[in-house]
Amino acid sequence: MREEDLLGPVDVVARSLLGCWIVTGRAEGTVALRLTEVEAYSGSGADPAAHSHRGPTPRAAIMFGPPGRLYVYFSYGVHWCANVVVGREGDGEAVLLRAGEVVVGEELARARRPAARTPRDLAGGPARLTQALGIGRADLGTDLLDPTSPVRLHRGPAPAEVATGPRVGISVATELPWRFWESGAPSVSVFRAGGKPRRKRSGQDGHP
Repeated sequence: MREEDLLGPVDVVARSLLGCWIVTGRAEGTVALRLTEVEAYSGSGADPAAHSHRGPTPRAAIMFGPPGRLYVYFSYGVHWCANVVVGREGDGEAVLLRAGEVVVGEELARARRPAARTPRDLAGGPARLTQALGIGRADLGTDLLDPTSPVRLHRGPAPAEVATGPRVGISVATELPWRFWESGAPSVSVFRAGGKPRRKRSGQDGHP
């Protein structure tokens, strides 16, 4: 993966990340998963669901670049979410990693998620994905494009069919079809139209 692969309209870049691999290398071993679901968040000012909507606040500063950095934040006070910073420096854009299929290190991923029974249980949803990969606060700002980094992003083959729809768990900008997923992938979220987010605020908590 190259930095230039992460430039361009945020929705186009988000879609292009489907099929890519996120790899974590830790002392206990390596886990890699293939991305099957992502969400785009724009920093243009027209997307009030983005953490960057109010500019480079202490929380959102990493979203303003450079591209290829990992934006990690604590959501609802209970779990971590991971995002790839995209766009040019200053754009304030990121792609939330919503779900994936573990392709390397399944035993370690299951040890981190002992209650998982299905592919959706293992890495389906932002919290499960970060748990399976062992991603947390210490990974904030990691350069995903550096081959020596503990968390890396690699280009993979695009899925045969991609579906799009509304983003999940937000209360603003709900009309944007900026969630992208691999059609038929068992790890993809179950979307319930009309569901209320757990917390209403300007900007989302479950997404960047």
